[in-house]
Amino acid sequence: MSQHTNNTSEPSIEDVKNQLLHAYKFRHAVKDFDPIRKVSQEDFDFILEAGRMSPSSYGFEPWKFVVVQNPELRDKIAAYAGGARRQLASASHAILVLARLPQEMVANSDYISHMLNDVQRLPEEISSMKRKTYDTFLRTGFALQDNERAMFEWACRQTYLALGNMMTAAAMIHIDSCPMEGFVKHEVERVLVEEGILDNSRFGLACMAAFGYRAADSPTPKTRQQLNEVVEWR
Repeated sequence: MSQHTNNTSEPSIEDVKNQLLHAYKFRHAVKDFDPIRKVSQEDFDFILEAGRMSPSSYGFEPWKFVVVQNPELRDKIAAYAGGARRQLASASHAILVLARLPQEMVANSDYISHMLNDVQRLPEEISSMKRKTYDTFLRTGFALQDNERAMFEWACRQTYLALGNMMTAAAMIHIDSCPMEGFVKHEVERVLVEEGILDNSRFGLACMAAFGYRAADSPTPKTRQQLNEVVEWR
């Protein structure tokens, strides 16, 4: 007899696919949120968990998520974030997505040791082998280590995996979002350092995101290129 049985309480694969595509169609970059409606703590914890569980290169999680709910702090950030002023003023929740700096991500750093030994809990032999493989990747694979800007941007790219997952998780439960890069990086980082939020010897600001409920019910219809314009089979 087969070991696999259908659990009728679980959605079918087709249902899951339809739900996911519906979420992508629902999601758009909201500029104005309803300032009255707030995302519940339970729902926002779900969104954050989607970020926490996201994939990263070598599983080293080069991110930190700072949830900014203080209106005065949001105003200080907005002064240097013209592309985020409306969202910061009206969103239920705002996240600063930080990426680790190169000195945190080199193979012999304390942070990488922490990830290998305390988080991934690898046996010493496996940990040493993974560290060496990672070091080779940084030096010759992607050749990142001699270019601090490239190495930081590589960490930033990984944070966008987490950001995308958080926005998709939000859309799955009909919570709106907006990713934001419209800010003067060094000025916002200065504010964060002055507020004791950013340790700029370890992190830099990658991007921001706002979450909440749209103020208007009818966004501009979503436009995308056709599949055959963006996919090539060989």
